[in-house]
Amino acid sequence: MTTTHVTATRLGRAALAAGAALALFAALPTSSAHAANGTFFYRSPEAGDLQMDNPANGECRLLVQGGATRVSNQTDTRVTLYFDHGCEEPWHSLQSGQSAEFAGTLPHSVMFG
Repeated sequence: MTTTHVTATRLGRAALAAGAALALFAALPTSSAHAANGTFFYRSPEAGDLQMDNPANGECRLLVQGGATRVSNQTDTRVTLYFDHGCEEPWHSLQSGQSAEFAGTLPHSVMFG
């Protein structure tokens, strides 16, 4: 019976430790690690000046109202602009603080990170 009691105690401690680790992991902030800090500005030919504040990294974002004629990356991360609506036809990447203007074919989506 001693062996069964020791094994049960060890399993209980292991389960408690695993639960504590899971609770600690769940409590960690995720937004700062997965978001660009700052603002991405762009000018739409149909809607004028628009912006995205603290956009999530790794998500394809649509540049609404006809794409962008001008962009300014005022976030703390690199952005990649795409000519299509689904982030599959890349144009170029802009580092933090860089801007670009477009005539003719306009970018229609952007991804941060």
